[in-house]
Amino acid sequence: MSGVNKNIVILISGSGSNMAAIVETARTQRWQARFGARVAAVLSNKAAAQGLAWAREQGIETAALDHTAYASREAFDAALMVEIDRHDPALVVLAGFMRILTPGFVAHYEGRLVNIHPSLLPAFAGLKTHQRAIEMGCRFAGATVHRVTSELDHGEILAQAVVPVLPGDTPELLAARVLTQEHVIYPRAVERLLGAA
Repeated sequence: MSGVNKNIVILISGSGSNMAAIVETARTQRWQARFGARVAAVLSNKAAAQGLAWAREQGIETAALDHTAYASREAFDAALMVEIDRHDPALVVLAGFMRILTPGFVAHYEGRLVNIHPSLLPAFAGLKTHQRAIEMGCRFAGATVHRVTSELDHGEILAQAVVPVLPGDTPELLAARVLTQEHVIYPRAVERLLGAA
C-alpha cells in the first residue's frame, strides 16, 4: 500500500452494517490523518441495497452494477474491476457482498482483498453457518476476517471473535450476536492492515 492516499473500496449487497462500522471507525480513529486512508467508494451489485443510501448520506461515492445484466460471472467481475480501479484502491473490503468472485478478480486484487465470514474458519465455510453450528452442537461460534484467495473462505486469518452458542439459540439469534462482534473486529483488522503498510 504505497502512496499518501490509501483508498478503501467497500463492496456490499445489503444493509452494509459492517461497511458502516468501518466508515465510523475511520472517522473516529482518524484514519485520514494517521494513515492517509479513507473510504473512497461503496459499490454494490444491487441498486436497492440500503447501505448505498447510507454511504451517500456520509458523502461517499457510490455505484451499483446489476450482476443480472451481464452475460457471465466473468463479464460482471470485469466491469466491477473497472469501477473499483477508478479509485486506485489500497484495500478492497467485502462487507456482505453476496457474490462468489472469479479467480481473475481475486488475482487482480491479490494481497489487497479482505472479507469477513460469520464462522470460526476453517469451520463452516460457505453458507448457513449459524444453522450448521447449532445443528453440529457447537458450544461456540463466531466470525473471521480473512484475506480472500481463490479457495472460498480459506485465506489467511487476520482476526477472529468467539461467541457462545446458547441453549435455545436459533440461527437468527446467533447471527445477531455474531454480527455485533463483526462490527468490532472488522474495522480493527482493516486498521491493522493500514498501519502495517
